Amino acid sequence: MPDMLGDRNSGIDEQGLTALESRLRADLEFLCYPGKDWIPPTRGATDVVIIGGGMCGMVAWLALKTGGVANMRMFDRSPEGKEGPWVTYARMETLRSPKQLAGPAFGLGALTFQAWYRAQFGATAWDQLYRIPRPMWMDYLCWYRRVLEIPVENGVSVDRILPEGNLLRLQLSGGPEDSILTRKLVFATGREGLGEPNIPGFARGLPGRLWAHSVDDIEFSALRDKRVAIIGVGATAVDNAAEALEHGAAEVRHFIRRNEMPTINKMMGIGSYGFTCGFPELPPEWRWRFMRYSFVTQTPAPHNSVLRVSRHENAYFHFGKTVTGAEECNGAVRVAFADGTSYEGDYMILGTGFTVDPLTRTEFGDAAGDILLWEQVYEPPQGEECPELGRFPYLRPDFTFREEVPGKAPWLKHVYCFNYGATASLGKVSGDIPAVSDGAAWLARSIAATLYREDIGAHWQGLLDYDVPELAGDEWVASDLERG
Repeated sequence: MPDMLGDRNSGIDEQGLTALESRLRADLEFLCYPGKDWIPPTRGATDVVIIGGGMCGMVAWLALKTGGVANMRMFDRSPEGKEGPWVTYARMETLRSPKQLAGPAFGLGALTFQAWYRAQFGATAWDQLYRIPRPMWMDYLCWYRRVLEIPVENGVSVDRILPEGNLLRLQLSGGPEDSILTRKLVFATGREGLGEPNIPGFARGLPGRLWAHSVDDIEFSALRDKRVAIIGVGATAVDNAAEALEHGAAEVRHFIRRNEMPTINKMMGIGSYGFTCGFPELPPEWRWRFMRYSFVTQTPAPHNSVLRVSRHENAYFHFGKTVTGAEECNGAVRVAFADGTSYEGDYMILGTGFTVDPLTRTEFGDAAGDILLWEQVYEPPQGEECPELGRFPYLRPDFTFREEVPGKAPWLKHVYCFNYGATASLGKVSGDIPAVSDGAAWLARSIAATLYREDIGAHWQGLLDYDVPELAGDEWVASDLERG
């Protein structure tokens, strides 16, 4: 049976998985899936295009399909099986989320990771499993795609979005067409979905052979016997430190701006259905306060990830080290800190996460500057400033972008931000595992409502034209009432 982390290759019960798939198909049939196709066709256009074939994109597709949105396409620029970070730049041993969370199952018990795992390895193995191994989560998502027959088109990139009347023209590369038309566009593009890797200024002038961002394809075997500087102590930084140590680095040193290690995951303490539903309806000052506090306190790296580093005698954690500069020095990288100290190493890895800034997304072209941001709407009181949070888009309640200047880019109302960029406006419903199904249901309901309103004339005419009788006329006999 699998060990505490999970063995992907031993003890698999193929018959159990086949039985689970039969159960899932029956459940879907009982729920009348897929939903009735009710949208009048638009000549030459798709109703919804989803960018991103990972977890968020697939559960969004399932929610829309359940609601009867049939004319959809989904694109992912990555090869099949490489969608999202799970087997590319994610390097943690296990997921942070508790193993029993339903995640993208959309209310279907047979579609959960737990059901998938139990079907193959049994209840005892499930009880012994500590947390979900990262590669196994990707295996589960591949099964999710296969069993639901989700038609992801891999190797296709959406390069530009251009308005064309009431539609959006998407310029593509890697697919059979150069462009297509759609009515609605969903950005289900994950953590980096509305920004880019955060590259601090001190790294930009360094030769590329001396440093990498954690999102890069790092050749860790080349770090054997090397001195490695890790900037940051978040989950990604810690996981990259562990990889370097496990590949034989001479030493790995974390340089941490904070004076103390973050130890409490504050958002986990208040996560609930009430928070999921209530957060988007809070006034801006409360939403800002919650999210800024989350940023300031920082989510700590998982317990097992930190132990994965600290068990090595050649691992070091240096606090109160704000980087002020980095330069090449005799073929190495010399990192300087605000307290006057410095460190000379052979390689530097930035565990600095991602920015959220629509201006970095080339898909919008010049219109990126027309997207309304939090910093343009809300001025926080003294002591609650947070420039990073200010760059998040100030979304409508239905996940769509707002214009900074009304009327300048009205087509933005057709674009849905179902990724990390929605966090400041709508909460953690479009990227993290715990509430992603709630977010998908909310997204699908919003898109369906908008499509129905836009087609209201056709739906009215459909009501007038409907003429299928339920009674043939021979089910009763009319009688006269005698006068008394």
